[in-house]
Amino acid sequence: MSKPETHRWLTRNVIAIGMLSLFSDMGHELTTAVLPLFLATFGGGALALGTIEGVSDGASSLVKLWMSYYSDRIGKRKPILAAGYLATALMGGFAFVTAWWQLLAIRTVGWMGRGARGPVRDALLSESVPAEVYGRAFGFEGAMDTLGAIIGPAIALALVGIASLRHIFLISFLSGAITVYVAAVILRERPRARQAHKTLLPSIASLPRSFRRFVGTVTIFGLGNFAHTLLVLHTVAVLTPSRGSVAAQRIGLGLYLLHNVLCAAVSYPVGALGDHLSERSLLGVGYALFGILCLGFLVAGANLILLTFFFVLAGIYIGIVDAMERAFAADLTSPSQPGTGYGLLATANSIGDLCSSVVVGFLWSHVSTAAGFLYGAVFTLAGAAALVTIPPRPQLKLEPAAFSTERSGSAD
Repeated sequence: MSKPETHRWLTRNVIAIGMLSLFSDMGHELTTAVLPLFLATFGGGALALGTIEGVSDGASSLVKLWMSYYSDRIGKRKPILAAGYLATALMGGFAFVTAWWQLLAIRTVGWMGRGARGPVRDALLSESVPAEVYGRAFGFEGAMDTLGAIIGPAIALALVGIASLRHIFLISFLSGAITVYVAAVILRERPRARQAHKTLLPSIASLPRSFRRFVGTVTIFGLGNFAHTLLVLHTVAVLTPSRGSVAAQRIGLGLYLLHNVLCAAVSYPVGALGDHLSERSLLGVGYALFGILCLGFLVAGANLILLTFFFVLAGIYIGIVDAMERAFAADLTSPSQPGTGYGLLATANSIGDLCSSVVVGFLWSHVSTAAGFLYGAVFTLAGAAALVTIPPRPQLKLEPAAFSTERSGSAD
């Protein structure tokens, strides 16, 4: 007997959004993987990298909430998605910079595009499937996202030492062009009524209380969840004295690639598991894993076996958190304004990323790496503990009309 129609999840939009995530992450993860190596040619260290990562995330947070709320208000998401993917593609411009502050400027513009499109994409994805399969849909998107994050660093790893870093950056222009095409042509959007009467602050205030508490918990975790490029920078630094600069760089990129492989491998299985078990509990495991690996890096030193193990944990934790955080949010937020809900969630993540990356970069540069890792461990473990206060998975369901158009479009 075939499954009921309401349980279909691999629709045209889910596939299109997966392709968007794959090619977008292929481009910007390629640039992200090479960024620490390229930055070093300008004499920039942990503080410069932390500033670039943190300021980019901070700028991203300025547009995430407003653009996602605006998509709810105007009843359209595709134009925002296309513009956001176009802005992210511009990070190929790293190939032409002559100073690290120019890296900061281009990365900031690219991340603002990423911020504008991310919550809008998540809202469109949540509208494209029934609530019973949120975990699978977001898990699939997360797996495709991370597959792109594997391909990008793999290309960088293959070309480091063969092509110049500037030429490697140019590859991201091609993947960016593909994302703009998919967003503008292939993606389908269900007609939605304009909500011109809505204003931002009342829209936020009308979100369910449990969702707003969840956003507070995400913020606590985010304050310790620093950018993983700092882990690459740390690994290269501790391995260079014994293995040489080029070998250390290749190992750092290789471990980052392994970390992304693990993330892709667990995203969909964890998403499917979340459809049957407690999303909140699985998310708590993911939060706790990052705190544990921060403590682990304190004792790893230049031991390659331990460094590899903790990069594996980092990949697993991201796969869990990426799928479960957004699936749990879909259960908690209001079906009438998912864009605003995802925008608030993404803004909380960006604020945390801004603070954590800048603070950890400062601590590594001016105090010690141990201080930075301890800082990360305290806040991420606190975030895991705070999840206990959030009610587990209320059974909020989308109305059938919310995805009926998408079903008919999936046959195109």
